[in-house]
Amino acid sequence: MADTLTITDNRTGKQYEVPITDGTIKAMDLRKIKHGDDDFGLTTYDPAFMNTASCRSKITYIDGDKGILMYRGYPIEQLAEKSSYLETAYLILNGELPTTSQMASWTREITMHTMVHENIKKFMEGFTYDAHPMSVFVSTVGAMSTFYPDGKDIFNAESRHKQIVRLIAKVPTIAAYAFRHSIGRPYVYPDNDLSFTGNFLNMLFKMTEVKYTPNPVLERALDILFILHADHEQNCSTSAMRGIGSSHVDPYSAMAGAAAALYGPLHGGANEAVLKMLQEIGSVANIPAFIKGVKEGNGRLMGFGHRVYKSYDPRARIIKKAAYDVFEVTGKNPLLDIALELEKIALEDEYFVKRKLYPNVDFYSGLIYEAMGFQMAMFPVLFAIARTVGWAAQWEEMLLDDEQKIARPRQIYTGYQSRDYVPAVLRK
Repeated sequence: MADTLTITDNRTGKQYEVPITDGTIKAMDLRKIKHGDDDFGLTTYDPAFMNTASCRSKITYIDGDKGILMYRGYPIEQLAEKSSYLETAYLILNGELPTTSQMASWTREITMHTMVHENIKKFMEGFTYDAHPMSVFVSTVGAMSTFYPDGKDIFNAESRHKQIVRLIAKVPTIAAYAFRHSIGRPYVYPDNDLSFTGNFLNMLFKMTEVKYTPNPVLERALDILFILHADHEQNCSTSAMRGIGSSHVDPYSAMAGAAAALYGPLHGGANEAVLKMLQEIGSVANIPAFIKGVKEGNGRLMGFGHRVYKSYDPRARIIKKAAYDVFEVTGKNPLLDIALELEKIALEDEYFVKRKLYPNVDFYSGLIYEAMGFQMAMFPVLFAIARTVGWAAQWEEMLLDDEQKIARPRQIYTGYQSRDYVPAVLRK
């Protein structure tokens, strides 16, 4: 039997055969289902894209029911254990893990582009000291399009590669400058002797020492966090990157829009919300009252549940282990006991189990970031650094996909029908 769907339109009695491919039907195939000759045809109504695939992609695979996340077919657990962020970035962009020589070349290429134009630094100095680092980040990434006008040459493969390298290499520098600006410290230039994450820690935390030496445990923990956040399929910010990019704008402008989407508390700000929740609970003794309030609708259990994952987020397990490694160096975050008890209750309580509210990646990441010395305002910026490669890969995949056109969803109009203009003096 052919993979088709038979639809009977009860308005007309007509039947339609719609092909099924990869478990989907094409929305445009529904347009032939019409009530009459002047009918536009059937469209789907799907607020927030709860059940609509907007593209075909070879980058990231998620099975939310089984708790599986893979980049280019490699399980996230293996990459977090064995790979580095730059190696994972190469994989996400190119589809294969690099050879030794490819990795050396890729690392050198990124390292040579970590500096930013001095005028970008001046641009960032124009923000007030209390400007949110993520606002500074979004604005600065957008401003990069004025420094690199060649970024508009989006169908030139060599130019695309150069812009992607610039973005991956320079966003840690921009992020570090935003951080130093917010606390009134002088900017620190990149150190090409250090690793990608080691150099980032150098630009963030170097004081008067001649040579900054990053703690290897913290350096590795940050690398793991960046790997876990590198891509996550068609989430809000990635959809924004693809949607804006579909207008054929330069990648800096598209990424500024993606980063702006990430800024929201329902996306990149979620781990900040977890930390605030833990601080508000205050102690383990207050957890039963808090849980009671959540069940009664008087609050939310932040860091639990996910739009995609209906079992334990695989990234959460990895981050939980990394958290313990970090606390060995920094000392235990006092909020950890509250987090562990909350997790224990949520995994055992029927109310949460029935709703499939398992810990997600945001539940422990904020605890790690705070222990490492980041203010909460920096959390979405750290997310954006990691996600840059995912945005870039998805953007390029979209540009090279013959099926893609400029994004332009339909709507269901619910306003007034045609009516005549009335002069102001006659209006009641």
